[in-house]
Amino acid sequence: MISEPGSPGATRYVLFDVDGTLIDAVDNQRLVWHTWAKRYGLDPDEVYRVALRTRPMETFAQVAPDQDPRECLAALHELEDEDVRSGTYTAFGGASELLNALQPGAWALVTSNYEHRVRGRFARTGLPVPKVVVDAAAVEEGKPSPVPYLQAAARLGARPEDCLVIEDAPSGVQSGLSAGMTVWGVNTPEAVGGVHRHFGSLGEAVGDILAFASGPRPHRPEGSAPVE
Repeated sequence: MISEPGSPGATRYVLFDVDGTLIDAVDNQRLVWHTWAKRYGLDPDEVYRVALRTRPMETFAQVAPDQDPRECLAALHELEDEDVRSGTYTAFGGASELLNALQPGAWALVTSNYEHRVRGRFARTGLPVPKVVVDAAAVEEGKPSPVPYLQAAARLGARPEDCLVIEDAPSGVQSGLSAGMTVWGVNTPEAVGGVHRHFGSLGEAVGDILAFASGPRPHRPEGSAPVE
């Protein structure tokens, strides 16, 4: 779904991925997929490897082509919802400081997850939720398509060139780049291909993100020469 649109008053905007960028959910995702794989008698490690680079329905088609994909998805949703209620996870360092410092209507979440899970995790970790959340149910094409980030910009009343995307995954980076936005990578030891800037952690990027959000509109994406 897409939540209510934000105010177009801000001059620059920040669009955040969620899992792996703001919320440390790697162990949770691995456990959910491993549990799901065992239900179907599949190799958990192989299933998780495929799930990291595909959307759920694509994962099912590859690892369990003989199973009803709707049943597979229902089982996955059940496990993920339970994880929101009982799983152990945290926000990355700097996330709370950063999100609370941004102006309302100047930022959004763009996630391949579902909004109710994002809200559940944010409530448990004390993070604020913005007015605009573009989730898996909001778009026909997910990352690496530019559609999710373009939709978030449209809901904010922002031009793509005025948006900064914060991502940790190759598919999200490609999505932001294809949307014509500035893309910075966080929480990876090495820079994801194509990012304009790379930070080893979200915490290291807080000051620069806030500076971007409070600065004048750029004439072109900042750091337009991607990190080599």
